[in-house]
Amino acid sequence: MWKTDGELMKLKKRERQSQLMEQLEQNPFLTDEELALFFSVSIQTIRLDRMEKSIPELRERIKDVAYKHRDPVISLAPDEVFGEIIDLVLEKQAISIFDVTKDHVFARSGIARGHHLFAQANSLAVAVLDNEFVLTAKADIQFKRPVYTGERVVAKAEATQDEKERTKVIVSSRVNQELVFRGEFYMFKQTDFTEEEGEQL
Repeated sequence: MWKTDGELMKLKKRERQSQLMEQLEQNPFLTDEELALFFSVSIQTIRLDRMEKSIPELRERIKDVAYKHRDPVISLAPDEVFGEIIDLVLEKQAISIFDVTKDHVFARSGIARGHHLFAQANSLAVAVLDNEFVLTAKADIQFKRPVYTGERVVAKAEATQDEKERTKVIVSSRVNQELVFRGEFYMFKQTDFTEEEGEQL
């Protein structure tokens, strides 16, 4: 039996909504705009799909992920963290988001000031370590492209060990999956910090 145009539209809608749920399970931080582009539909269509499937908006999804998966930050007080940490596995990895507003940019160009991107990455490098006393000894950083008002920066930190047995944290910051900042941070923790090293910092 042939399907009517209406039935075909409903089938397509069901498939889209199913794939929408799969996409958000893999990456709950996708915006409605990104989803609309992915499915080649309007933003309003995505919002209606979310409502029908009882999928919360982005901000609520972020909070939900944070409460479910985040370890507590040991090395920083809440007001010392630049950006919003949404995922944290101590000594392994961490993710934070930073929404760029007019308060973070140069008035004439609308470009974010570099120290804000650095602050997000550096505080994430500190937060990922399981120690109450953490210092940044050295940082090698690269700004890949300007970041503008209204963009969301998602930074991911990964902790490793370098040759001198200090903790090396690699932070990659992206806007819509495009790399905008990368930093290698070499961190001292209380267990390996000495007075002599402290004088050199």
